[in-house]
Amino acid sequence: MSFLLAVPRPRVSPDRVVRRRRRVAVAGIEVDRLTEIQVVDRVVTALRRGRGGHVVTPNVDICRACSRDAALRALVLRADLAVADGMPLVWAARMLGRPLPARITGADLIWSLSEAAAFYRIPVYLLGGPPGVADRAATALCDRYPGLIVAGVDAPTAGFEVDPERFEQVRKALLDAGPRLVFVGLGFPKQDLLIERLRSDLPETWFVGCGAAIAFAAGSVRRAPNWMRDSGLEWLYRLSREPGRLVRRYLVDDMPFAMRLLLVCAIRRLFT
Repeated sequence: MSFLLAVPRPRVSPDRVVRRRRRVAVAGIEVDRLTEIQVVDRVVTALRRGRGGHVVTPNVDICRACSRDAALRALVLRADLAVADGMPLVWAARMLGRPLPARITGADLIWSLSEAAAFYRIPVYLLGGPPGVADRAATALCDRYPGLIVAGVDAPTAGFEVDPERFEQVRKALLDAGPRLVFVGLGFPKQDLLIERLRSDLPETWFVGCGAAIAFAAGSVRRAPNWMRDSGLEWLYRLSREPGRLVRRYLVDDMPFAMRLLLVCAIRRLFT
């Protein structure tokens, strides 16, 4: 799908580019009622106006974390754009009578935003993943979108964010590259906390907290087939691929939270 025609010249003032939004409250947070094309449009329009921002992609695991930590909830609410990366959130919004247009994942946005970036000559930066993964992702993106400018890649070692010297190295490399669009794939909340620390250094840059998107783009982690994504079963596919790492997260933590969320939404819908 091409997203290039979805970025018309804006006719609104810069201070309203991102703020003009429709949001729905679900699972204790708020998500924007946008399609993927509209997200690309908002980001590119803001970039062309010299405005930076932060895209967060809440899923069930992020919502569960936010329900237990008010600071993380505030972090998500401060993002300029929040899109539902999780079918339970889409189902919950539908039950509440305020349906979301679609599920929008970081793994999808890394491609659609890179397509627009290639067309508009917007330099991008990939931050995250094991050594070599971001380089392979950059190659894959450039192969698909000739002309894409990859200003740099970085795969910082674990714990860099609490080590002042290593953090400064990551920060300096990013500033020296001067990107306008940064994909940060370090997992929530690390990636989004890092984005908040870096945004003031690059106020005209958009940051996308994209989780495993860099690894998906590199091909080092395989995504579920489309039919599993569309039916809300991508978690089952990932669980089958990495049971040791994901069994507790998906079955013990996230599934009960998702079931309670859908039950509460169904009851609320029934009595309102």
